[in-house]
Amino acid sequence: MSVNKVILIGRLGKDPEVRKINATTTVCNFPLATNESYKNQDGTYTEQTEWHNIVMWRGVAERAERILKKGNTIFVEGKLRTRSWEDKENHKRYTTEIVVENFQLLDKREQGGTGTQPNPEVKIEQDTKVTDILDDSGLNDDLPF
Repeated sequence: MSVNKVILIGRLGKDPEVRKINATTTVCNFPLATNESYKNQDGTYTEQTEWHNIVMWRGVAERAERILKKGNTIFVEGKLRTRSWEDKENHKRYTTEIVVENFQLLDKREQGGTGTQPNPEVKIEQDTKVTDILDDSGLNDDLPF
């Protein structure tokens, strides 16, 4: 048995790029930034940003196209996929992507410029911690290995 599961909360680095592969298949790509803060040996705090290549397919991609914008904070669930190709100089290149199966927008939404309203799809209070989200989802249950 094996598990390939990724859970991230981060910000979109740019608007989703959406294209149609054929009449029924849509794909969406964008970079997602996650940040980690830590204290250096000299006692100062440093923030490190990690960039993730996000890929969404079909209905998930179409939903992302409708509601996601650069700078949004989102929760994503998916799996890691590494693929390879040959560039113009015949060098083999690799990339690792997060293939998203589900996502939730965590930002408040603008409502016609009259202020913000909570996203009705997300039931997360502002003081909720990431560990609370994971605990509520059942992902911290005992694993069989």
